[in-house]
Amino acid sequence: MSNLPDPHDPLEPAPAATPMAANPLTRAVLEIDEYASGLGWDQPARLFALVDTARLRAQEPALATQLGLDAGGTDTPGPTLTPIEQDELPAGTPLDEFLGTIAWPDAVVGCALTVERLMLPPSAEASVPKGMNERRLARWVAEHPERQEVRMTVAVLRDGARESAVRLREKDSPTEVLTGPELVPGLAEALSSTFAD
Repeated sequence: MSNLPDPHDPLEPAPAATPMAANPLTRAVLEIDEYASGLGWDQPARLFALVDTARLRAQEPALATQLGLDAGGTDTPGPTLTPIEQDELPAGTPLDEFLGTIAWPDAVVGCALTVERLMLPPSAEASVPKGMNERRLARWVAEHPERQEVRMTVAVLRDGARESAVRLREKDSPTEVLTGPELVPGLAEALSSTFAD
């Protein structure tokens, strides 16, 4: 019996072991989401460089071997992206300020960030008090009974392509990950700015 989903049954989830996405950027985002999931919750933000896998194998074979990218190819057809985790983000530095300090070398074709946040459902947005500063608003959200913990993984490429994956802590399963290019537009914009000249 095959692990592959029945193409006639759109409700059957894809196997958790490998992302079934056709788009290399979506595959990379799902791979990072799965990696972050394996680390558990309550983790710091993590930044990744995205490199072209074939180019990495050709130009940096020792690094490719270290990353487990065998020279024999991949079972995924077409171009692939390899996420390479960067050094830990500096504690106490606001994320937007930190992203403003990044300059990527030419070999990096994109980048991704995974970060945990508290979110409110749309039904609760109308009850947000007006005039709160950022600190008081964060505390208000943290105490709200409808708050939801989410892990957001957002990736961008130099050419402007974007992809995101959002996982709720209460539905922590690979089959419950929501993907789409416009799920976290502000963070995608901030990541895109790291490639600005």
